[in-house]
Amino acid sequence: MKRRGGNNRRERNFEWRQERSEQRSHGNAKKRGENIRGERKSGSDAHSRIYERPRWIPPVLSTEPLPMPDCPCCGKPIRDIAIAVDDRTTGAPAHLDCIIKRLAETERVEKGDVIAYIGGGRFGVIHFNGTRDKAAFKILKIFEWEQKDNRAEWRKKVSDHYSLT
Repeated sequence: MKRRGGNNRRERNFEWRQERSEQRSHGNAKKRGENIRGERKSGSDAHSRIYERPRWIPPVLSTEPLPMPDCPCCGKPIRDIAIAVDDRTTGAPAHLDCIIKRLAETERVEKGDVIAYIGGGRFGVIHFNGTRDKAAFKILKIFEWEQKDNRAEWRKKVSDHYSLT
């Protein structure tokens, strides 16, 4: 590879001219509107290339309101359906707090332990090591509440309402 000059502007300009003349002599002449390496466009040609990129068109979200079904545990309407959980017996959406209360009734929880939602349709018995440090905890027991393979129909409607991508 050819070694290029340093910071001297005249030396670089001379090398560019020499490179252009070599390209032209080898049949690699500059075509109309094409730049040779190192040559800069000036004037009105400097900004003449405009690339057409496909524009992103956001999907149209549904305008119908989210459903507000009643909780099978307490009978009250579920106002925030995005944080609802499947009820095991009916398959309908239920309040997260109602499911935690139901688990607290059936499971023996010691002092310092809490039943909480840990994500992915699972609940767990959580033991906090210190009273002040809420970041230090252990999950003692996991309850698989929702089936991972079988997604509820009401969940599909809710997720389509928020995002179609």
